[in-house]
Amino acid sequence: MTICALATAPGGALGIIRISGPQSLEILSRIFTKNLVNASPNTIHYGHILEGGTTESDATESHHHNALGCDAVPPHQSILDEVLVSVFCAPHSYTGEDSAEISCHGSRYILNKVLQLLVANGCRMAEPGEFTKRAYLNGKMDLSQAEAVADLIASTNKATHDIALSQLRGHFSSRLAQLREQLLKLTSLLELELDFSDHEDLEFADRSELQELTKEIDKHITHLAHSFETGQALKQGIPVAIVGKTNVGKSTLLNRLLKDDRAIVSDIHGTTRDTIEDTIDIQGVTFRFIDTAGIRQTTDTIEQIGIDRTYQAIDKARIVLWLIDEEPSNQEINDIIQRTGNKELIIIKNKSDKGDNNSYKLLSTPSVAISAKYGTGIDALEQAIYEAADIPTLTENEIIVTNARHYDALMRAHDSIQRVIDGLQTQLSGDLLSEDLHQALDTLAEITGGQITTDEVLGNIFQHFCVGK
Repeated sequence: MTICALATAPGGALGIIRISGPQSLEILSRIFTKNLVNASPNTIHYGHILEGGTTESDATESHHHNALGCDAVPPHQSILDEVLVSVFCAPHSYTGEDSAEISCHGSRYILNKVLQLLVANGCRMAEPGEFTKRAYLNGKMDLSQAEAVADLIASTNKATHDIALSQLRGHFSSRLAQLREQLLKLTSLLELELDFSDHEDLEFADRSELQELTKEIDKHITHLAHSFETGQALKQGIPVAIVGKTNVGKSTLLNRLLKDDRAIVSDIHGTTRDTIEDTIDIQGVTFRFIDTAGIRQTTDTIEQIGIDRTYQAIDKARIVLWLIDEEPSNQEINDIIQRTGNKELIIIKNKSDKGDNNSYKLLSTPSVAISAKYGTGIDALEQAIYEAADIPTLTENEIIVTNARHYDALMRAHDSIQRVIDGLQTQLSGDLLSEDLHQALDTLAEITGGQITTDEVLGNIFQHFCVGK
């Protein structure tokens, strides 16, 4: 079936309508002033979309003019729009099918009318993600690459863009292919032993070597799975909690970072009663800053709720900014150590405009002297925050997993391989070890689509795509 859809957001100066399927060029020729059935691939054609389409006699006359290189409008026809049509022929297209893209003016009336004409002449409106789904089904990309298309469209900063582009280029798929190839070798050795099970003393796979290889494979799978936490943080914004005593300048700092008066600033202690969140980009990475209620002893029930939420914000944060305006006591230092645990902690000495530039080198952690009021030291603070995030450089050797489906599959593969490692230690029989290795292989194949067999699973994956992609 040939499908069509608007591929651009309405309201712009131009709009693009995509068509894909075996009758793409034939259907398009019925509403276009040129016959595109035998058009050369990867070519662009100027012409007009006709309000009423072309009749058989119209087509004969139009095709005669086309042979002369003319853009002919059949008699008694009215022009809907002046357009450019890009032609792509199977298998060298996005979907792997014959396809075309109509670039026309962005009028809602024009776009809707063109779609109506295409449907009236044999097209069906595409479902969300159907073009990319066809690309996957026709072998133009694997499933992880198809999912990267949606991530690329949804990317909001350089980091998420680079991750999606890396996955779309097949870096993640290549890594999985390497791991599966290693697992296949192990499985083959074990199954070769089973073929010669009559010879009990015959062993093709040295068990100690097999265990080392299995542990090495599991290390790579675990590393990929652990990157999911970073991937999710990059997609949603790395959470950063701003904490400290009351009236130390937390809200002023948040406003300074956001370059906006987002939080109320007052000399009155306990002004911030709840957490306030907003995001900014630092060097292409989104950080989600959380301004918290000042920590102090209080009998105010509402303020205490805010302080409790401050502790919750610390628990959820990856980075904690501890804002101080005087040298903290040993008790305060011990409290912050206990609260932050293994999180990245940056100590910020505020109010440096008052003459004290001592940033207090405490706890062997990064520290910065700033003036939140006047903006002094903010650039250095942003650099310290970026470095604390410890974002890995994306290469073919460094993959960041952002998809929950991929993470789930990696963890299940890890569980299967862990059973193999345990089985080797307990001298489990080769047939049982082989079964667990097969499960790991099948689970990794789910990520790229090798084990996806039901339309329901594919539907769940593509239903969140935008229409036209």
